[in-house]
Amino acid sequence: MSSEGRAESRTPLWTADREVKLSFVMPVYNEARTVAEAVRQVLAVEYPCPVELIVVDDGSTDTTSLELSVVGDPRVLVHRHPTNLGKGAAVRTGVRLATGTHVLPFDADLEYSPEDVPRLLAPVVSGRCDVVYGTRLFGVNTVYQSYRYAMGNRFMTLVANVLFDSYLSDLHSCLKLVPRYLFDSLSLKETGFGLDTEITASLLRRGIRPFEVPVSYHSRTHAEGKKISWRDGVACLHILGRVRFARGRRPAGVRAVSARTPMSSHELMARPVNDGDVGVSRFR
Repeated sequence: MSSEGRAESRTPLWTADREVKLSFVMPVYNEARTVAEAVRQVLAVEYPCPVELIVVDDGSTDTTSLELSVVGDPRVLVHRHPTNLGKGAAVRTGVRLATGTHVLPFDADLEYSPEDVPRLLAPVVSGRCDVVYGTRLFGVNTVYQSYRYAMGNRFMTLVANVLFDSYLSDLHSCLKLVPRYLFDSLSLKETGFGLDTEITASLLRRGIRPFEVPVSYHSRTHAEGKKISWRDGVACLHILGRVRFARGRRPAGVRAVSARTPMSSHELMARPVNDGDVGVSRFR
């Protein structure tokens, strides 16, 4: 690497006029049993930057909407899909409504702890990197209900690493902290659980390697409401192959980005939330 390249790599990302704001995006479908507690836990943590919580009720048929109706925090925005469109569709809706500089999908099933999120934010706030994944370490601060699911994730992660010449530890971690401008620039198509795979595959294809931070994890069983199945694993393989071997160039108007690409505060905050959208309520 040239001296100019080394100097550029040491350039701090953050400047005095650049602020960080985190937008949690919580997709919810029939989570009446856990959603209120999940929201409470997210809001109870002290973060190193301002946060907002975008909850997208993806056409729930239980009392999820009732549980959400009693939330009274100004940091919370609730949007409802009239029908179930899929987890990926809910995440993409939430990102469109977000006003933060960075977005973080966060499930309402209590498998992850929001107390780990400040550790994800630390390398971003310090300027070390811009894309951070919360990695579940097998056998450390984790509970897996199924050996098959744990090994399935390891296998899928191995496939992704081989295809993209990367070294991820946890392909299917829910906690993917990504700049909003970068998320918006990805050509995402998946509306179901496959969006999780598509996001990572799209980042890896661009040469972006996430900074990984260990997080805790306590999985739930299907009897407790877990919805993913082996069919999603098959779909994951298809998505990895589709993204890896896709033809065509980067869409016009999308500049090259990396995990260390700095952006101005004006670029990061470019798209405000539309509180006039049908099904959106901002608690005041």
